[in-house]
Amino acid sequence: MKRELSRLIAGQIFLHACMAGTRMAAPLLALQQGFSAMAVGALLALFALTQVFLALPAGRFADRKGLKAPLTVSVAVAFAGVSLSAVWPIFPVLCVSALAAGGATGMAVIALQRHVGRLAQGPAELKAAFSWLSIGPAISNFLGPVLAGLMIDFAGPERAHETGFRVAFLLMALLPLLTLWCVRGVREKTSPALAAPSEKKRVLDLLNEPLMLRLLGVNWLLSSCWDVHTFVVPVLGHERGMSASVVGTILGSFAIAAATIRICLPWISRHVHEYQIITASMVCTAVLFGLYPFMSTAWAMGACSVMLGLVLGAVQPMIMSTLHQITPEHRQGEALGLRLMSINASSVLMPILFGAAGAIAGVAPVFWVVGAAVGLGAHSAFKLRPHHP
Repeated sequence: MKRELSRLIAGQIFLHACMAGTRMAAPLLALQQGFSAMAVGALLALFALTQVFLALPAGRFADRKGLKAPLTVSVAVAFAGVSLSAVWPIFPVLCVSALAAGGATGMAVIALQRHVGRLAQGPAELKAAFSWLSIGPAISNFLGPVLAGLMIDFAGPERAHETGFRVAFLLMALLPLLTLWCVRGVREKTSPALAAPSEKKRVLDLLNEPLMLRLLGVNWLLSSCWDVHTFVVPVLGHERGMSASVVGTILGSFAIAAATIRICLPWISRHVHEYQIITASMVCTAVLFGLYPFMSTAWAMGACSVMLGLVLGAVQPMIMSTLHQITPEHRQGEALGLRLMSINASSVLMPILFGAAGAIAGVAPVFWVVGAAVGLGAHSAFKLRPHHP
C-alpha cells in the first residue's frame, strides 16, 4: 500500500501544482493589465466553476471506471487549457485556462480520493492514508506558485514581463504530463458499484446519511477560508508593491505549513478524534483571521500564513476520513463529488463577493466576517462524531 500511495501522491502533486501556479499567475497578469479586483475575483471563481457542474458526474464516472480513465482525461484537459495562456496571455484566454485547470484537478482529486479510500481498512488506516494523500496538494500549493513566480520574475527580459508569464504558463501546462508517468504502475481496484447495478442513485439519498449535511456545512466554512487567503494575498501584495516571487513565497509558506502538519497527522490522529481536530482548527482560524489585516509587511503576512497553514492543513484529511465512514462504499465516488460540488459552488461565488466587498470596504472586513462565521461554526464541528458499529 505504501508504494502505491506514494505514486498517487506524486501524481497528484504535479497535476495540482499546475492549477496552483496558474491560479497565482493569472490574477497577477490580470492586475498588471489593468483589470479590477472584482475582475480578478471573477477570474479566481472560474477555477471552481467547472467543478460545480462536473463533480457529481466525475464521481459517478470514477465509480464506474476507476482511477486511470479519469486521470487521463484530467491530464489532457489541464495541458490543453493552460497551454492556451502561454500562447495568448489575454484575459478571455486566462478565463478558459482557469476553467480547464480547475475542472481537471477536480476530476483527478475525486478519482484519487476514491481509490485511496479502497486501499485503507478501518478508521485508523483511513485517517493515516488521507493524511499522507493530503500532503500532495500542500506540496503542490508551494511548488506551483513558487515556480510560476520565479518564471514571471526571471524568465523574461525584466520582472513581470509578458514573456515571463508565457514561460510560467508553459511550465504549468507541462507539469500534469508527469502525473501519468507517476501512476503508470498503479493497479485498479474493482468497483463495488458493479455489485448493485439495479440501484437507482439519488443525491438526496446521500444527504440522508448520518452527519452528511453537518459535514458539508463545516467543510464549506473551512474551504471559504482557503478562498479568502488565495484571493487576498495577491491583492494585498499588489497593493503593497510586492514582487510576484514574494507573493508566491507567502502563498508557498502557507502550503509548506499545511504539508508539515499533515506529515504529523498520522501520529496526532492516533491520540485525538477527527471532530476534535476540526473544532480546534476552526477556533484558531477565527482568531488568525481577526489578526491578519494588521499584518503590514511581507514577513508578518508570511508568519500569519504559516500559522493558518498549520490549522487549516489539519482539516481536510479528517473531513475525508469522516466522509468515508458515513458513506456506503459503492457510492463513495459520488459522495466525494457531492462534497467537491458543494465547496466549489461556494468557491465560485465567494471570490466575486470578496472582490466586491474588497473594492467597497477593503479586505479587513472580509477577513473579520469569514472569521466570525468560522468561529460560530466550531460548535457544529464538535458534534461531528461518526457512529461506529
